Amino acid sequence: MKKIGFIGVGVMGKSMVRNLRKNGFEVSIYTRTKSKAEDVIAEGAIWCENVKECASGKDVVISIVGFPKDVEEVYFGEGGIIANVPAGATIIDMTTTSPKLSVRIYDAAKERGVFALDAPVSGGDVGARKGTLAIMVGGDKEAFDAQQDVFAAMGTNIVYEGGPGMGQHCKMANQIALAGALASCCEAIIYARKVGLDTKTMLDTISTGAAGSWQMTNNGYKILDGNFDPGFYVYHYVKDMKIACEESSDRETLLPVLQDVLAMFEELENEGGGKLGTQALIKVYEDR
Repeated sequence: MKKIGFIGVGVMGKSMVRNLRKNGFEVSIYTRTKSKAEDVIAEGAIWCENVKECASGKDVVISIVGFPKDVEEVYFGEGGIIANVPAGATIIDMTTTSPKLSVRIYDAAKERGVFALDAPVSGGDVGARKGTLAIMVGGDKEAFDAQQDVFAAMGTNIVYEGGPGMGQHCKMANQIALAGALASCCEAIIYARKVGLDTKTMLDTISTGAAGSWQMTNNGYKILDGNFDPGFYVYHYVKDMKIACEESSDRETLLPVLQDVLAMFEELENEGGGKLGTQALIKVYEDR
């Protein structure tokens, strides 16, 4: 069975590590704050003191960290993944990050005889726990095919999107679509409140029809319960939308809905809501 190094054991990563182990993989882990990973260490994940140790001697190294700067930190330099993973291994960055950075990682890895895939995910903490993530993969098709067992331990909708960076571009399309779906769900709830509808009955009714969406079925009911715990952090989504705006701007493409929703999320983040779940967008509507 493949030996896996896993870097970034946060809201998503912790469940992904558990699912890899349930499927029989030996998983070594590293994250900045060891105390946050004590539970998975107690369950059998092998703790490493740094990125170098986590990458050394592994067949596959997976990362899911926060921001592009974090990705650069774990992949490049003498103590990074690329310098320390063995030739012939596969590195898989599952962070949502810049497609340009994914291409840089691919090129640097290729020089060392290492396969690199960019494989961002969708499905939030629920999908990570259930092992039902959608996984969008860019890189060489042969490398993608060789890691089907690894991907299958974490997700159910595993799709090859094309060459290096194309997994990230697909994730950008996902985040663009998500913006409108979440905002429209918030607006439906605000409207229902204003006209005197029972909001739960309203959601029960429209979520099964043409207006239904993952955002409505999951985050809509969290909003009604006043539950703003993060399945996906506001500040991470702001990062994603900024990348999508940058990529669309590079191609002289106007995405007005994305830009409007980004402005609302930036407002929420500036008011201290960065560590809330994305369903907290409703607070911007309420404040207005």
